[in-house]
Amino acid sequence: MESGKDAAGGFIDRGEVARFDALAATWWDEAGPMRVLHRFNPVRLGYIRDALCRHHGRDPEVPFALDGLTICDVGCGGGILSEPLARLGASVTGLDPAEKNLAAGRAHAEAAGVRVEYQARTIEEVVATGATFDAVLIMEVVEHVSDMPAFVRSACAAVKPGGLLFAATINRTMRSFALAIVGAEYVLGWLPRGTHNWEKFVRPDDLSAAIRAGGLTVTDTTGVAYNPLNDGWRLSRDMAVNYMLSAARPA
Repeated sequence: MESGKDAAGGFIDRGEVARFDALAATWWDEAGPMRVLHRFNPVRLGYIRDALCRHHGRDPEVPFALDGLTICDVGCGGGILSEPLARLGASVTGLDPAEKNLAAGRAHAEAAGVRVEYQARTIEEVVATGATFDAVLIMEVVEHVSDMPAFVRSACAAVKPGGLLFAATINRTMRSFALAIVGAEYVLGWLPRGTHNWEKFVRPDDLSAAIRAGGLTVTDTTGVAYNPLNDGWRLSRDMAVNYMLSAARPA
């Protein structure tokens, strides 16, 4: 598995890219290998929508609550999060190094009549063009890159003055090893074996430090917990396994 800075300028782990590229055809199969991500999607979509609406003084319940906002979804995969954000009116750019993932996203968006700009570029390449966004998303991606602090700083650089960064990842604790790897991959079979490497899980303090180094201030943190009663996920005070956060760049 490669590590370090990729020749194209991004902190890409080529082993991780190959693993997700092989799953490209299953991105939109809600009963397939991405089933957990589909079940997780409503809580992270709601978190992002509500935070952006609070930040911009908008009503999150209106049909196009994010109209006019620009969002960059880094490590977008097949567009499971990019597409519903575009349905809320946002102008969404989805970045992913796996071409097959992007092809799956484009095909699904076209069939659904939703516009998402999918690009096979790294966030470092986008930052080099001078592009910035109202919101940058690094959701379920920081645990898959080769240099987390450098990657996060690049993502922060793409946030406009007054803009927001959103991150979701897995804490590095013994509970996360038991639940996110042993339980999810080997016992329950929710995820393909080898999806995660516990040593690359990211503690909240480490992620927050990387965000501060990028010039942003963490404004909110929350745990995310599985609810077996409805086979869904909910916000929680418990950050020992899954968690999300938001951060702001001063205006």
